[in-house]
Amino acid sequence: MRLFKLVCISLVCVATAGLWADTSVPGPGALGGHRYRVVVSSDIGGSDEDDMQSMVHYLLYSDLFDTEGLISSPPHKGRARDILKAIDVYEKDYPNLKTYSKTYPTPDYLRSITKQGATDPAGQNGFGRPTEGSKWLIRCAKKKDPRPLYVLVWGAITDVAQALHDDPSIKKKIRVHFIASWNRRSDENAFGYIEKHHPDTWLIQNETTFRGWYMGGEQSGDLGNKTFVDTHIKGRGALGDYFAPLKGGKIKMGDTPTVSWLLRGTPDDPTKQSWGGQFIKHPDRPNWWIDNPDPALKEADKPGAKTVNKWRKNYLRNFQKHLDRCVRHVPR
Repeated sequence: MRLFKLVCISLVCVATAGLWADTSVPGPGALGGHRYRVVVSSDIGGSDEDDMQSMVHYLLYSDLFDTEGLISSPPHKGRARDILKAIDVYEKDYPNLKTYSKTYPTPDYLRSITKQGATDPAGQNGFGRPTEGSKWLIRCAKKKDPRPLYVLVWGAITDVAQALHDDPSIKKKIRVHFIASWNRRSDENAFGYIEKHHPDTWLIQNETTFRGWYMGGEQSGDLGNKTFVDTHIKGRGALGDYFAPLKGGKIKMGDTPTVSWLLRGTPDDPTKQSWGGQFIKHPDRPNWWIDNPDPALKEADKPGAKTVNKWRKNYLRNFQKHLDRCVRHVPR
């Protein structure tokens, strides 16, 4: 694939030399008071339960974001009803959550912004007919709000491609963080359409960096993928009990780095450190970022993964505190 040849050329390696010597902590992000507009496009309910895990995480942090859309974007078994099921679970914990933060969105609001996206891959052209999800994405992008709209793509990128085809003007407002890998392969035509016809789209193509969320890093004691679930997730309200049996009772949460990138980091500049990883600029595109090929940043054979797992203790301890919110807060 041309992209992977590009990232290996010596020019990129030279251009990024020394960048990774930066040891500064990630920027303030949402946990530091910045409030971001967010649309999540997810294949929750499909063949991989990690989207369900990531949705639990997102809902626990949803008081920090202006969530404008939750789009079901398979194209496999997942449907909008699977997002609604997660919201039903969230509703059980909502009375406790709002004792910690008054800005948690109401369950009814979240239901109102849940939309069905494409249920089949795009055809050869990379786009097809507008969907409820693609139309909603355009509507959100065109709101009169000076802030950019962060589009976190956890499933196929079909609806983003359709929205770009139907209204290319949204490119000036959206910032796409795409967990690619298997999701990209689920609809190669849609991704290829964006690559060919909209290469100026603001986009992070996260092929392997995200795997640092569950691979490597500090996993001793209660910070292991299973021990963390057993110790800090199981029994923490309805959301904790919904999460606990998923993926065999172990953390994967492969889509969560799109959220943690907003929680602690500088989203304006993906080359800076964040809890969701650190990326390099695509050499041929103005607003496109990719995994760093530096061998020192690989975890096993996954380029860039160590730019996530270096923060594992930080983001899991913070997640632990948010899980505790499922127990009612009693002010002293």
